[in-house]
Amino acid sequence: MESLREQILILISTPIYLIIIGLEILLSNYGHRHHHSHSRKTYAWKDTLTNVYLMLLNGGIDLLFRTATLLILGACYQHHWLSVTSVFSYWLLLLLGEDFLYYWLHRWDHEIRFFWAVHVTHHSSEHFNFTVGFRSSVFQPLYRFVYFIPLAFLGFRPLDILFMYSATQIWGIFVHTELIDKMGWLEYILVTPSHHRVHHASNSKYLDRNMGMFLIIWDQLFGTFQAELPETQYEAVKFGLTKPLENTGPGNIVFHEWKAIGKDLARQDIGWREKWQYVFGPPGWSHDGSRLTSDQLRAAEDVDNLNFATDPQF
Repeated sequence: MESLREQILILISTPIYLIIIGLEILLSNYGHRHHHSHSRKTYAWKDTLTNVYLMLLNGGIDLLFRTATLLILGACYQHHWLSVTSVFSYWLLLLLGEDFLYYWLHRWDHEIRFFWAVHVTHHSSEHFNFTVGFRSSVFQPLYRFVYFIPLAFLGFRPLDILFMYSATQIWGIFVHTELIDKMGWLEYILVTPSHHRVHHASNSKYLDRNMGMFLIIWDQLFGTFQAELPETQYEAVKFGLTKPLENTGPGNIVFHEWKAIGKDLARQDIGWREKWQYVFGPPGWSHDGSRLTSDQLRAAEDVDNLNFATDPQF
């Protein structure tokens, strides 16, 4: 029954994906052709093929590791502490619990370099379209289940946990678009395309913001929320990494951050404390200030803006 639900989810979502991707390509090309000065091209062949390649790699690892995931969650479920008998309450609490735990998975993927090395692939595109939603963090299935172990102890069945993750992932795909502007009152409850554009931006103010998958309330509660600002207040959104990749080959897309970690660990002028920070500290941390973390980049931008505003020349 549970696996059937996931199959139905795939059967319903796949044609919807194909339709919205087709529409986005048509509409973005139309907009690019007729309003060239105000728009950027949303799709590029190489970038889209990279998205597909990363999705297949991630999907393969996910499939291979699925049995282990279910066994581990199943062992935890055997010792569950609670049982929710109301069907409505069961699924509502599972939605809230899964989305809350995913927020922390996603946040620590951004704030701990070891996990950022996995997640960085998803942020490496300089485009923003529905297919970027499939640009997966290839090795995430190897550790993602750890975050969902509390749900099994709380009485949620392993297959239901995986089903809920798949269901919220569908929404997570839909928010990867430039075609939808603000969504009114939904901006206060759900993760919207506007929120997720901020998340994928490399502008200093927008770095490591809006980590939620389905609900934006976690970001609002835990201080990682940032609204998308109009261009009259802040610069236009720039997608991709703060330092774009020179080599966008398929291997380098997946392993470039691991190579960078290896180089940092090979340094002869640092001790074990610095080596630890280069692996488990925030991305961008450096012992000599030669690189900056997201918080440092944000602080530097704030100082520059303050100097600009108070400089008598202006």
